[in-house]
Amino acid sequence: MPSARTRRRGHDRVDYWPGFVDALSTLLLAIMFLLSVFVLAQFLLSQEISGKDTVLNRLNSQLNELTALLALEKSAKQDLEDQINTLSASLGQSRAEQSRLQALLNSGSGAAEIAEERAGTLSQTLDEERKVSRRALNQVQLLNQQITALRKQIAALEDALDVSEAKDRESSTKIADLGRRLNVALAQRVQELNRYRSDFFGRLREILGNRKDIRVVGDRFVFQSEVLFPSGGAQLNPAGLGEMEKLAKALIELGSEIPDEIEWVLRVDGHTDNIPLSGNGRYRDNWELSSGRATSVVKYLVRQGVPAKRLVAAGFGEFQPLDIEATQEARDRNRRIELKLTEK
Repeated sequence: MPSARTRRRGHDRVDYWPGFVDALSTLLLAIMFLLSVFVLAQFLLSQEISGKDTVLNRLNSQLNELTALLALEKSAKQDLEDQINTLSASLGQSRAEQSRLQALLNSGSGAAEIAEERAGTLSQTLDEERKVSRRALNQVQLLNQQITALRKQIAALEDALDVSEAKDRESSTKIADLGRRLNVALAQRVQELNRYRSDFFGRLREILGNRKDIRVVGDRFVFQSEVLFPSGGAQLNPAGLGEMEKLAKALIELGSEIPDEIEWVLRVDGHTDNIPLSGNGRYRDNWELSSGRATSVVKYLVRQGVPAKRLVAAGFGEFQPLDIEATQEARDRNRRIELKLTEK
């Protein structure tokens, strides 16, 4: 059996491995965090550099054009300076010739007349060359002035570019802010209209009661055509007049509550089944019948005091069915008048 001393030594041994694992995990997490920050910084820096590179390229293009123009001006200036040097050399030769002729004139009386004639000719030539030299000097001065003006234009262009970039940044900030405000305003308008639409539908339910031939489908209030019109006709029957009178009162009450800045309308849509009309009656086809029924509803609401600018009539014929089955029940459902409260 092991002695008591041996057992005590085994019990006192310290296990360092869990602490080492925890320290290593913490170090790995710190390295991953630093790598994430580095990648994000690199991405933001690349976005900033790409925007500045575009502006710098545009400015460099303009500077290259002005540099090319400046080089042309310098070349012209050099040509004029070469011409002046040539004229100056010619002027020196003319003066030497004049001195030589003057010496001949002083040395002999026989050659005096010839020398004097040649001296006069050379003097005229010298005067002309002096004039040319003065014109060349004037052109050089003009070129220098143009070069100075070009440099000033380059500096002004750089200043204007800086101002334009600053205005662009300010305009972008303002546009973004206006866009956010507009989105918020539009969302508020939609929420307000949805609230009034819910109130309107609630009032209609209270007024009309729970009838099977009057129901809500999505965001529309649906009347079956038989409730409002005789078969094949577009004149409101007595029952239909009563229902539309209730609708007009609800609309007038709602219109007094909706703020004027919300441009709302009640859209009245007429729909028929897919059975063609005979064409011998007042209406030649389902297009005309559906439009006539929607128009009859709108005109009656106007007579009851609903503002005409708040009403829209539309006819869809048989082309927007609720039920596509070829049954009598489906055709009955598809013959309807739909009311929708919406924006212009």
